[in-house]
Amino acid sequence: MEKIWLKNYPQGIGPEIDPNEYQSLIDIYDEAVRKFPSNKAFTNMGVSLTFTELDQKVNHFASFLQNELKLKKGDRIAIQMPNLLQFPVAAFAALRVGLTIVNTNPLYTAHEMQHQFKDSGAKAIVIMANFANHLQAIIKDTQIESVVITELADLFPTPKRILVNSVVKYIKKMVPKFDIPQAYTFRQALELGAMRPHQNVKTNHDDLAFLQYTGGTTGVAKGAMLTHKNVISNMMQIREWMRPKLEEGREIAIAALPLYHIFALTVNCLALLKMGAENILITNPKDIPGFIKELKARPFSIVSGVNTLFNALMNNPEFATIDFKSVRVSVAGAMTLQKTVTEKWIKMTNSVIVEGYGLTEASPVVSCNPIDGTDRVGTIGLPMPSTDVKLIDEDGNEVKQGEAGELCAKGPQVMRGYWNRPEETAAVLTADGWLKTGDIATVDGDGFFKIVDRKKDMILVSGFNVYPNEVEEVIASHPGVLEVAAIGVPDEHSGEIVKVVIVKKDPNLTPEDVIAHARKSLTGYKIPKLVEFRTELPKTNVGKILRRALRDPK
Repeated sequence: MEKIWLKNYPQGIGPEIDPNEYQSLIDIYDEAVRKFPSNKAFTNMGVSLTFTELDQKVNHFASFLQNELKLKKGDRIAIQMPNLLQFPVAAFAALRVGLTIVNTNPLYTAHEMQHQFKDSGAKAIVIMANFANHLQAIIKDTQIESVVITELADLFPTPKRILVNSVVKYIKKMVPKFDIPQAYTFRQALELGAMRPHQNVKTNHDDLAFLQYTGGTTGVAKGAMLTHKNVISNMMQIREWMRPKLEEGREIAIAALPLYHIFALTVNCLALLKMGAENILITNPKDIPGFIKELKARPFSIVSGVNTLFNALMNNPEFATIDFKSVRVSVAGAMTLQKTVTEKWIKMTNSVIVEGYGLTEASPVVSCNPIDGTDRVGTIGLPMPSTDVKLIDEDGNEVKQGEAGELCAKGPQVMRGYWNRPEETAAVLTADGWLKTGDIATVDGDGFFKIVDRKKDMILVSGFNVYPNEVEEVIASHPGVLEVAAIGVPDEHSGEIVKVVIVKKDPNLTPEDVIAHARKSLTGYKIPKLVEFRTELPKTNVGKILRRALRDPK
């Protein structure tokens, strides 16, 4: 379709980026180290690494991977840990010696780990000790030959390191027993790597940087092949989009989403690092009181997250005591940002929050609302520079403006395909490079796109389409509702009926209250027929509500 959105690009943002400015992610990393040597790069629990200190550890770990583990260009290495200082050290070291990183959710079961490690053919892993018992159970059924185990505080100064690691292991008992005798400790790896230099490995646009697994909530997880060019392109698109608002070398970003997730990986670990920003790593964002304590500790200028995280923060009384004077950009992604959450955030923080859209297969950002105040609440904004977007019907034809269709994206950030899965690749990537996202969207005359819903989550009531997002938006506006998910359940009369699963904010809330509230805004077939209350909703590791788990609890 015609790029009607370009007319609404904020002043100073170009319509195209040039990925050829860099040949590899390490080129970008090295540039940041040269430009901002004394700036803090990452901070975790009050402990910081400057760019120079980070680079020293990256080089030592790179030497260990190359000289001790004998890993070669193209080998896959898994990284499995929450947001710790060790993550960027391991990741940039792996990229420096030409490895492909397999990011793994630390909360995976042993079975899920086994599938991902076998499918990727990972030869090595860096894993947090808290999860090593799962690795022990399945390592014999994988190709993993080398193991590096890290404890939470391994890069903290000595007194604090010993204290924190001891509390985690012996008092809180958060480290189950395991026995992997061939494993190195993270600190051993750094010591061995410091004994001799590594040899730089040349990587280019076509080399695989990440195997980023996705689709586990809808079937077997598939590894999206993200090349250096894919991720470089998305970094540059993000940088271009933020450029009018942010200043190089002066920003402090809150990294609450896990770096192993594609959103935080590209935005925090890579794009903001390139700008010389300091990333404050939040290890456990589900600990809302602890998270708020971190937010109060010092001024910050950027925060990213998901709807449920922002909602949980604002429902804690201490949130109102945070100083938001320095905040310039708040970005939400991974799931729909509800209007009630948006309005409450703006009121409580006196700062703008904008919604973006992306998916793992696009490295991930496809579109974002402008951050200059011209954003439109309820939309996913405008396509990024060098990105084409179109909406198609079931037959692959473009729909008319205003009609809903499957959103398709094309650009340098779109993945090469799924690892060793040509049929699945062909199902989502067309021969001419269009990525079929599976999301249903509309676009207005100004080029602002709006996600109607996931194709697979659509509810069909007597032949009428009901989009869960619309139902959830209405129910979430009830003051007695904390969280809500809408799903379709079978019905012998209408095929499906709408059911909502709710976490209460008001303990006195009743199903009758919910249905009466829905009647004010929804037509008859969209009104929930069933209301269920729960103490919590099932979510992904980044807080996205899992409707599938509610539809099929088994």
